[in-house]
This record gives sequence, C-alpha cells and structure tokens, in this order.
Amino acid sequence: MIRWARAKVASVIRSATGLQEVALRMESGESARGIHYTDSLAPLAEGDEVIVNSTAVELKLGTGGVHFVYGLVDGAGVVDQGKGYNFDENVSQGHLMKLRYTPLQRAALSAEEEASPFHRLFLGQPTLAGMPVLIGDVHSMLPVAVAWLRHVEKAQTVVPLRLAYIMSDGGALPLAFSRHAAELKRRGKLQGTVTYGHAYGGDLETVNKFTALLAARHALHADIAIAAMGPGIAGTGTPLGHSGIEVGELVNAVAALGGAPVVMPRVSFAEKRERHRGVSHHTLGALATAAFAKAQLPLPAELAPDARALIERQLRQYGIAAKHEVLWQSEPTLTEVAECMEGEPFPITTMGRSFRDDPCFFQAVCVAAQAAWNALRHSSV
Repeated sequence: MIRWARAKVASVIRSATGLQEVALRMESGESARGIHYTDSLAPLAEGDEVIVNSTAVELKLGTGGVHFVYGLVDGAGVVDQGKGYNFDENVSQGHLMKLRYTPLQRAALSAEEEASPFHRLFLGQPTLAGMPVLIGDVHSMLPVAVAWLRHVEKAQTVVPLRLAYIMSDGGALPLAFSRHAAELKRRGKLQGTVTYGHAYGGDLETVNKFTALLAARHALHADIAIAAMGPGIAGTGTPLGHSGIEVGELVNAVAALGGAPVVMPRVSFAEKRERHRGVSHHTLGALATAAFAKAQLPLPAELAPDARALIERQLRQYGIAAKHEVLWQSEPTLTEVAECMEGEPFPITTMGRSFRDDPCFFQAVCVAAQAAWNALRHSSV
C-alpha cells in the first residue's frame, strides 16, 4: 500500500550529492520535511508542486518517517519525473539493474561486469587476505567505529588506514540518504563506499555481499572494511524477523573469503524495550542462528556487576561462546569517547540517544573497532 500526497516546495533546506532536503507545505496546510533524490530526478526549486510518497509519515515511522518526492506536478496536474532533465549525461554503461522489475529500476555499472575496470579482480579465487571486517546491525555504528579507528591511528602515529564502508540493502537503499557516509567520505575519513543488493549509490556497485567485500579489499584497497545497513532497520519484535539477521550472513561471507569477522554488538542499558537491553536480540539471534562461521564478539569488560551478569546470561542462553570468540576488553572512558568524536559536524546518536544517554552502545562499538585494529596489527607483524 502506497499513500500519496501533494505539496509545494517552501524552501530547499540543504543540498548534498544525489539528494535535496526540502521544506514542504502540504495541501492540508501543514509543514513537513521531504527528501528528493537528484541522481535520477532534476533538482527542485521553491514553489515547485510535487507528488510525495507519504506512507512512512502516516505510519509514524522513525528514520524513514519523511515524505519522499516522486515527481513534479505540471500545470495540467500531470506528474513529470523529468522536468526537462538531460538524463543522457547520466546513462550508466552498466547492465546491473537496481530496484529490479519496479517502475523505479535503474541501471548501474557493477564492479564485476566486463565493462568495469575492476572486472579482472573477481576472476579466479580472490580472498580477503585476512582483512578485518567490522559488522554491525545499525547504521549509527559506522561513524562511531570510524571515529575510534581514526582516534587510535592518530594516537599511534602510524600510516593512515584505508577504511571502506559496505552498505547492504537492509535499511535505506540510496547511500545518499546517509549523512554520515557522505560526511565521512568528504572529510577523507572513508576512502570509499560499496553498495550491494538493491542498495545503490556507492563509489562501487556490486551484485552481492561476497563481491562487495572483495571490492572493498581489492578495488578500494581497504585495510579494514565496515559492513552495515544504511539508516533504518526493519523489525517485527520476533526472533528472526528483522533485517539485522544479515549480521550472521556477513560473518559467513567474510569467513568464507578468508577475512576476519568482528561483530559490533548492539549493547544498551538505556533501551526501554526489554529485547534490546544488554546485548540486543538482533545481535544474539544473528550469531546464534544465521552465523555458521566463527566471529569475534568483543564486549566491554568494565560494566556494572548487574549489567555484566545480564550479558553473561544472554550469552549462555543463546550458546554464543560455543560458536564464537567472546572477547571481554577494557572499554574507553566517556572522556575518550567524547575525544574521538570531537569535531563531528553533527551529533552522532543511536535511536535518538547520545553517548551520554547510552554510553554502553558507543563503548561497545569502540571496543569492537579496537579489536579490528588489533587484528590488523597482528596480521601485519
């Protein structure tokens, strides 16, 4: 079911690569926020009348709860998705279709295709050659992990790391929707991005998670890759009915390709939903059910006694230690977390909570990032 609405563009709030954020005046007279993708549609201007997909707003969803512009309405009331845009300049040489068999399907040049300069990298039996891969189930882990790795890198004055972000299609499909990815790339904190499945807009496009991992290693020359879905996550409150289950699938893919899977646990003691307190059931279920290969699961060691006791019960309940390598490691202080995120252009939050509101979430991601760093240093000795 799709819910449509008409609106006028009141102003353009911001423009970024492939995206405009606009203020809308709805037919009802209400003010609202809209997202308009300029990689396939012409840029909007104040006064333009548009048709928007309002489904997520009407359902009161979180991350994706904004209006998405579908097209411009001309004087005759007809939806025009082109608005005189010269699409010839944006024709892809590729034959990989994203959003296949829908009215919005688009061609992309996948890194694996013969027309790609990287085609030869996927021939034979390439491996990840031991590359650590940080795997997470929520997008907010990305900027925290990058911040900590850059913090450690600076403190140890080593050769700068090459970091790549791999975005799955478990959350937002357009990479342009991620302010974090765009800003990290702009500031040189990320050397490149890869999108796979029906996610699109990365520096490199690939067909699946296996070739996305190989692209990060061999085309972007990453030392460490961070694999997580885009903003948003699908969940139903059931053990396996959530897109975070892909964490287990990524563990298997990394291990099969000769990499080192390091899982960033989703830890919280500020979360009101019981299933996400301690280690989230998303992380636990993915590792217990979907992951057949062994992964490292770093966890903060210096928790309050009752907090650690809860996590230890969860690990026993799901049989995690029997399948994976659980690493209890000293976590950074809040002061250190604040230092590593200093200078970020906008706040890093998870479920609307900052590191002061939900310190364990941020500390757990930092501990995992440190474990990936340690794995890289060990492999290069």
